[in-house]
Amino acid sequence: MASVSGGNDNESVHGVYGKMRALIIYATLCACVFSQVWPLQMQCYHCEESPLEDDCSAPHFIVNCTANIQNACQKEVMVMANGVSYRKACASFTTCLIVSAGYQSFCSPGHMGSVCISCCNTPLCNGPRPPRASIASWLHPPGPPLLQLASIVVATLSAPP
Repeated sequence: MASVSGGNDNESVHGVYGKMRALIIYATLCACVFSQVWPLQMQCYHCEESPLEDDCSAPHFIVNCTANIQNACQKEVMVMANGVSYRKACASFTTCLIVSAGYQSFCSPGHMGSVCISCCNTPLCNGPRPPRASIASWLHPPGPPLLQLASIVVATLSAPP
């Protein structure tokens, strides 16, 4: 006996595919939301008054900052009688900005007694100066990895089967 439900099997396959597509999109969006709620722990370079020859940017100076409290890295450059020295640490971004503003009048790079404090909020940003950005990095700036993943998954799943 011939089956007339051949079309129904095809419809059920598309129904399952649609449900799987929806589940993957939902899971990806949840991952994006949770990554914003529970961010990865910040890492910074940490040292106390390291001399110019060693700006404490070696791997053994990397520390894990206190999650959800220390969300930035701080860097102090001090010009003293015995030379230039560095102090690097984890910090609260807001606190760092306040301290940095308070020392603004003391920041005169290259002059005796100068104290310059900078704040940044990306991992290991208080390390050595990064290489100059290329034109390609301006045209295609990196985004949050999970957000990039979400856009790739949505684009892939949006394509017809």
